[in-house]
Amino acid sequence: MIDIRKLKELVKLMVENDLSELDLRDEAETVVVKRTLAGQYQYAPAPGGHPMQMPGGHAPAYSPGAAPAGGGDSEADDDASLHAIVSPMVGTFYTAPDPESPAYVKVGSEVDADSVVCIVEAMKVFSEIKAECSGTIEKILVKNGDAVEYGQKLFLVRSR
Repeated sequence: MIDIRKLKELVKLMVENDLSELDLRDEAETVVVKRTLAGQYQYAPAPGGHPMQMPGGHAPAYSPGAAPAGGGDSEADDDASLHAIVSPMVGTFYTAPDPESPAYVKVGSEVDADSVVCIVEAMKVFSEIKAECSGTIEKILVKNGDAVEYGQKLFLVRSR
């Protein structure tokens, strides 16, 4: 299985260089990552693996450069003054470490740079996402269990 850090770097490389496909092979592993026009990613473990949609085979919840869904100009102006916590990878968003535990944060929660705000899971690797800023959670933009894209806004934080 490919290391999630390697996969993140491959996706970042593709975005930065506007690549649509990346195919890497050596004696131990083969990795094929494809980026469609809609911003979805496909990952195909090999040998003999079939490409699978990442994440979950449905359209992304976020496309870079897309206009925010719904809302008027005043809502956009309010959000512009907030700091966004973004997903550092493609994966599945979770609000808590397990289904029985309370969410890491909710609207109104105070966070600092080292506060864990959620988990993003990719290929059975669960990565804690930290706020990396100080303030109050104003909005949670993703639902528990939703697929997220690299760079997608997850939370909006009002700085202290």
